[in-house]
Order: sequence, then structure tokens, then C-alpha cells
Amino acid sequence: MGSACIKVTKYFLFLFNLLFFILGAVILGFGVWILADKSSFISVLQTSSSSLKVGACVFIGVGAITMFMGFLGCIGAIKEVRCLLGLYFAFLLLILIIQVAAGALFYFNMGKLKQEMGNIVTNLIQNYKDSHEDRLQEAWDYVQAQVKCCGWVSFYNWTENTELMNRTNITYPCSCEARREEQDSFVVRKGFCEALDSNRTESGNSPEYWPVYHEGCMKKVQAWLQENVGIILGICVGVAVIELLGMLLSICLCRHVHSEDYSKVPKY
Repeated sequence: MGSACIKVTKYFLFLFNLLFFILGAVILGFGVWILADKSSFISVLQTSSSSLKVGACVFIGVGAITMFMGFLGCIGAIKEVRCLLGLYFAFLLLILIIQVAAGALFYFNMGKLKQEMGNIVTNLIQNYKDSHEDRLQEAWDYVQAQVKCCGWVSFYNWTENTELMNRTNITYPCSCEARREEQDSFVVRKGFCEALDSNRTESGNSPEYWPVYHEGCMKKVQAWLQENVGIILGICVGVAVIELLGMLLSICLCRHVHSEDYSKVPKY
């Protein structure tokens, strides 16, 4: 009966570690996505915000270590090596502590991140240059066109751009243009555009005549960020639950493995 329990525990631990390995790969993938994304609001943040870059590197590091620990746990479970099981338990405990600390730090700094987002976008709008190739500007153009918004709080944020407001004709940010559903929404226009009806020169470049979305991007971007953060945190909670189960199973198996046979450790 005892031998049967050990076998069941061993193979359960193997399955948990296989799932653990997959979830570690998902966490690593999120970190790589944050650093590699060039077309969404993440690109705007990670170019200007050092905290997001650090967070992405933490995700990559934790994901890589998690994958390694899943691999180590699989070998320790199948080969019944106590030293590997003990090392596996210690690393799991360390990763769990780091995850809880990082999650708490991220949660309590959400307000700071939102404020930082507003400062980044406001500065970007103020310094936006027409006919200037810039990855940050292109990312923000993409956000405005896809989310169907203009500016941060409202489209009036663009009145703080000196180059735009110095135009004598009705000129507006191209990516802000209010487009009909039948128009091609996949083509993102960049820079500044002149309105087709540019006869209202007596009032200069008045924003009241701009054919743009009036709603700002702040609420939509924050909702998008909150949704994606929720997904990431949900995955981290799932990994933490599997870590706890893996720790319990590794302790149970380690207690029942009395003799240490190092010949079972794979040699490369």
C-alpha cells in the first residue's frame, strides 16, 4: 500500500511540474511580449518608463527559473532523488516569496503607474513632430486610431502642441480622425492632416472644427491596462497554487524516499 502511494505521489508530482513548466513559459512569454511589442500602448510605456522595463525583466527571470524548476522537479520525481526534491522545494519557496513581494509591490504602485502614464502621453503630445519618424509617435498614433480616441483627457490636449496650433488652416492629428465603420481601420495615418474644408481661416486652427474623436484615451487605455494586468496576475495566482501543491507533494515524496541512490541522477 505504501509503495502504491509513493507511485501515485510521484506521478502526480510529475504532472504538476509539467504544468508548472508550461505556466513558467507563459510568464516568460508575457515578459518578452512587453519588451518586444512595438504597436500598442505597451510600446509607449516601455520606451519611456523604466519601471515597466524592470517589471518585464522580472517576468522573464521568474518565468525562466520557473521552467528550470519544473524540469528539475520532473527529474527529481521520476528518479526519486532526495537532493533534487529538497533543492526543488527550496527554490519553489524562494520563487513563491518573490512572486508575493512583486505582486504586492505592483499592486500598491498602480496609482503611480497611472500618473506616470498621463505624464508620458502628455509630454509625447506636446512634443509630437509632423513628418518625423519616431517609434514612440507611431505607437501613439496606433493607439488613437485603434482605440478611437484623441488626446489623453480629451482632444483638447493637442492644443498644447505648438507646431500644430501654429498652422493657419484647419489642421488636426491624422490618427485622431473620426472615421466611419466602412472605412479601412487597419491603415494608421500619421502626422498632421489638413481638413478638406479649410476655408475657415478667420479663426485660425480652431480645434472646434477638427473632424476628430472628442473622447480622450485615458479611460480606455487604463481599462485595457487593467484587463491585461488582471490576466497576468491571474496566471501568477495559478502558478502560486501549483507551487504550493508541488511543495506539498515534494515533501511527501522526499519523506518516503529513505535511501539515496545517486546513480539515478542523469549524467550528461
